[in-house]
Amino acid sequence: MAGFLEIIVVSVILLSVSSTKSNASEHRYQKGDSVPLYANKVSPFHNPSETYAYYSLPFCRPDPLIEKKGTLGEVLNGDRLVSAPYKLDFLIEREYQVLCRKNLTREEATQFRTAISQDYFWEMYYDDLPLWGFIGEVYHARKANTEEHKYFMYTNIIFEIFYCEDYVIEIKARIDTSRLAELTKDREVDVEFSFTAVWKEINVSFEKRMNKYMQSARLKRHYRVHQFSIANALVAVFLLIGCLVKIYVRVLRKDFYKYIDEEQLDDNLEETGWKVLHGDVFRYPKHKSLLAAAIGSGTQLFVMVVGILMFGFIGVFHPYDRGVLKVALVMMYVITYGISGFTAVSFYRQLEGIHWMRNLLLTGCLFCGPFALTFCFINAVAATYGTTTALPLGTIVMIFLIWMLLACPLLLFGAKSGKAINLEFQAPCHTTKCPREIPALRWYRGVLPQVAFAGSLPFNVIYIELSYIFATIWGHRVYTLYGTLCIVFILTIIITALVSIIMTYIQLAAEDHRWWWRSFVCGGSSALYVYGYCFYYYFQTSDMRGFMQTSFFFGYMACISYGLFLMLGSVGFCASLFFVRYIYGSIKCE
Repeated sequence: MAGFLEIIVVSVILLSVSSTKSNASEHRYQKGDSVPLYANKVSPFHNPSETYAYYSLPFCRPDPLIEKKGTLGEVLNGDRLVSAPYKLDFLIEREYQVLCRKNLTREEATQFRTAISQDYFWEMYYDDLPLWGFIGEVYHARKANTEEHKYFMYTNIIFEIFYCEDYVIEIKARIDTSRLAELTKDREVDVEFSFTAVWKEINVSFEKRMNKYMQSARLKRHYRVHQFSIANALVAVFLLIGCLVKIYVRVLRKDFYKYIDEEQLDDNLEETGWKVLHGDVFRYPKHKSLLAAAIGSGTQLFVMVVGILMFGFIGVFHPYDRGVLKVALVMMYVITYGISGFTAVSFYRQLEGIHWMRNLLLTGCLFCGPFALTFCFINAVAATYGTTTALPLGTIVMIFLIWMLLACPLLLFGAKSGKAINLEFQAPCHTTKCPREIPALRWYRGVLPQVAFAGSLPFNVIYIELSYIFATIWGHRVYTLYGTLCIVFILTIIITALVSIIMTYIQLAAEDHRWWWRSFVCGGSSALYVYGYCFYYYFQTSDMRGFMQTSFFFGYMACISYGLFLMLGSVGFCASLFFVRYIYGSIKCE
């Protein structure tokens, strides 16, 4: 385990270094020095995941065209940085500098017109500072009973660059609306591309130049919304704790005292409710290998999420860090494979399982397998559309090698450790040979009603925060409140555990001893609500459209919801197992 901890420490250091290099590289310039400017990509505003190479549209090209070698994070993020034709040397102002003159063919004019109709915008990086701008605009004019559309492309960009001493602090790109090229008619068009560079001095230190990109997430109205979300979660926690206290005081403690007091015990005492299940409650469930694999995978994902939240809390991630977060997700998932192997095989052996290698393979593929299949489909769709989100073959091979050379050995090491410990399942009651017959249950004690109720409470806690996260992943919002996210995550875990315990008690009180899988499904059921929320967000909140964006959104959200199901299901099961051991260990069972 010492080697495993060393891997985690090294990964944290590497992530910190990569983040520093991508966002805090301190470049000092003198007047006339060339400042790196890279064009990145173009994208429809309402489909943020549908990104294309900048020169997929017929913009002016520099000679020679230089492609910046991308890091793993940049490739995963869909960034393809290439040299831009604009020359923005340090402190050199330019007044209407002609970039190039082009005769757009009918096909090229149609490309721009289509992009303008879909609100395309471009993204560039100047000294690692992001800047954006729209390609053009659509003018709507009403004539009589008809509406006429005119398409205009912006041909002159005004760059306002702010500096302090020898550093570039900020850059803005404004559009000169007085210089437009009309592309309404389907014909060739002569266009003159140009730009203007204006330098302004401000009193902002280099260390604070990224603060402006965090301000949108730190507005007072957003803080009030997050505070309401946390208060709502705290109310739910107190209500659930109150329910558990009432159950304990009114029911369980009374039963404990009656069974502990041997003088009150009677051989003819008729047992009812959960107490009659002491001979069946620890009977091993069906498909115990699958349950152990699900708990192992869920535990791995839980540790991964905790690690990511810790990195975010200490400030490893920054806005527009070009893929550092995605690299962190990949590395954290890989290095936590040892945890899943240890947990799954150890628990499987406790349940007297003998085919531990089969269980190990199931654990390794339980989450990774469906995700890999989904990725292959989505990547094929992205490659068909020619977007930059399609990972090249070299990157896919690199990730596969990381998985084979690091994840698989860690998985095997964890499994060997779990097998070597050879723990016994701690059951305070003996299990009878013949299972007890389960009485007929009312409809509200069935699986579906319990799952529906159990998932609604944790989802109610994360609903508000979920809207911000969706707007960050699938929109243009910047999310930097990792402290708030940590609090909401902790409260969600607590509520999931409490709800699972209550559902387990209700099931046992109805003399139904099949709590193993039920507790897992109830714990993870809030993930079903999350995926249901995806449909509301896609069709009612967002303006995303098209087959590619639909496949991206619902494909990846299915994987995220599935991972959330495994993680919260493991939390619910572990809480229920602790509760069942406690209550049956507190009574005298013959």
